[in-house]
Amino acid sequence: MEMKKRISLELRNRTPAKVISLSALLFTFRILCPLNDDLAELVVDNCRSSDGEVEGLTDDFKELEFLSMVNVGLTSLAKLPSLPKLRKLELSDNNISGGLEVLSEKCPNLSYLNLSGNKIKELSTVEALQNLKNLKSLDLFNCEITTLEEYRESIFELLPQVTYLDGFDQEDIEAPDSEGDDGGDDDDDDEEEAGPTGDCDDGEDDDDEDEGSEGAEDVGLSYLMKDEIQDEEDDDDYVEEDEDEEAEGEDGAHGEKRKRDPEDEGDDDEDD
Repeated sequence: MEMKKRISLELRNRTPAKVISLSALLFTFRILCPLNDDLAELVVDNCRSSDGEVEGLTDDFKELEFLSMVNVGLTSLAKLPSLPKLRKLELSDNNISGGLEVLSEKCPNLSYLNLSGNKIKELSTVEALQNLKNLKSLDLFNCEITTLEEYRESIFELLPQVTYLDGFDQEDIEAPDSEGDDGGDDDDDDEEEAGPTGDCDDGEDDDDEDEGSEGAEDVGLSYLMKDEIQDEEDDDDYVEEDEDEEAEGEDGAHGEKRKRDPEDEGDDDEDD
């Protein structure tokens, strides 16, 4: 189905500012609105443009911040309406080969642009993006231009405002997920992910401490039992020694009799 006809059918004579959600069976067509009813997001993927031009979009869509026209058969952006608030534009898998200068005129605040899978071949074609001062992320993956010698170095030099090219910066560091979605929750997610990791480590330490404590208790118990057994054996030895001493004492006191000397006998007779 043609892009223009489909948009007209789904709107059903309503203005873009009042549309909350639209859907189609064979392709994605989504419109999301903030609380003020101003249209913020429009996805028209996999429908068809009859002549390779943007169809069905007018200046009434001036509140758009995100627009996706993936695989719609575009060859030109000449009929793109003025979208002063647009920040993210998805144009992958089309047949665009030039005419990118219209983007700086119609979408001056664009920060993310996906042109992957198009017919872009020359650096001069990309040079038209120099006037997009807020452009931070550019995707040219699967375009013929990527086969040029020193392609990445040339693009970063040509467009110094660009931080990420095909998802990576000049140091080959991958762009965060929020870069494409203009989100800012990565720090919170990292903190949440870091929390359970720390807890797990603490738990392991606690388990080690518990095992160590149990081991110490086992060793201590065995040691005490050993000492107690040794003390009992020592007590038995002391008892036996005491009994032997007592027996020897009794034998010395009662078992042996003192012999009388002859002189003592004589004294006894005289006394008699």
